[in-house]
Amino acid sequence: MKVKAAVLWEQGRPRPYAQSRPMTIEDIDLDGPGPGEILIEVGGAGLCHSDLSAIEGLRARKLPTVPGHEGAGIIRDVGPEVRGLKKGDHVVTAFVTSCGECRYCNGGRPNICTGSSASRADGTLLSGARRMSLGGQPVHHYSGLSLFSQFCVTSANSAVKIDPDLPMVEAAIFGCAVLTGVGAALNTARVHAGSSVAVVGLGGVGMNALLGCVVAGAERIVAVDTNPEKLRLALELGATDIFLAGNADVVAAIIEATQGGTDYAIETAGVAEAMALAYAITARGGTTVSAGLPAPNKLVSYPHAAMVTDEKTIKGSYMGSCLPHRDIPAYLALYKRGKLPVNRLLSGTIGLEEINEGFDRLAAGSVLRQVLVPN
Repeated sequence: MKVKAAVLWEQGRPRPYAQSRPMTIEDIDLDGPGPGEILIEVGGAGLCHSDLSAIEGLRARKLPTVPGHEGAGIIRDVGPEVRGLKKGDHVVTAFVTSCGECRYCNGGRPNICTGSSASRADGTLLSGARRMSLGGQPVHHYSGLSLFSQFCVTSANSAVKIDPDLPMVEAAIFGCAVLTGVGAALNTARVHAGSSVAVVGLGGVGMNALLGCVVAGAERIVAVDTNPEKLRLALELGATDIFLAGNADVVAAIIEATQGGTDYAIETAGVAEAMALAYAITARGGTTVSAGLPAPNKLVSYPHAAMVTDEKTIKGSYMGSCLPHRDIPAYLALYKRGKLPVNRLLSGTIGLEEINEGFDRLAAGSVLRQVLVPN
């Protein structure tokens, strides 16, 4: 079938993207689903900083590709050997496709599945196949999804069935921003009631981490960002203290205000300076969690002896250490009960023709979560 999709041709083109046009809208050929695969009509796809990093060239991708890894849609066809899903089901997608066979999947950690990592690097689906082409030449898959398109083919393992009454635009952000942010607080850090937490970086993932800390019952929630508008929203969403990053004395100010730092610090900005700040404001015996993804060559140093004597813990958090089939329904239930107001983070919707301008706004930090509605 012919479908309209945003195709990324070259990484590292200069901003503004509205002028350099790293993505163009093309009529690509999409083959039907193979064994274990499904065809999804995309109802909404979030614009995420991970997509922006690929556009900027911070992480190499096989090109050309159709980006987009956070979304929701309706199953329109199923391939052989698909179990538990059928045509007409509404689903949220997860950007890590669990192979179900590697040591990590078998160990209850599908978020770090090695099979998914290999197929992502190769630009294929989990099966090793490519279902997209343009002019007879293959178009690579992005995180096994490629959601900046009217339709996509993906592994059935990437889809979690949801109630059909949830609007697609709202459901879309549960596929990455909510999973990664809320999961970083609840699963990776394991924030507990009465604790103190700092969230460094208040993009879509950071705001969701803050909401996760509220759900966990943290007594003190410190929000840190360079954008005063985001700090004001953080207060409305449950932060007890706000600090403007970039001030020379911000670390000392936070340590003084929290009487020695916070029990947990969650970094979501994806820059080395933010991670260094998060570690510095973590109290003795505390845990620093990083859910941000910087360029692969970026390094962060820490005083090793002090890490030992202070008994600090540093943890990475990928996809919020989530089990998508467990956590997406749980977080959706919290949302429906008003306990996880992620709709407050939506910055509006865009069409395919506005995709480059949307990433200009994301790069400028003027939005939280824009959602592409391709149909």
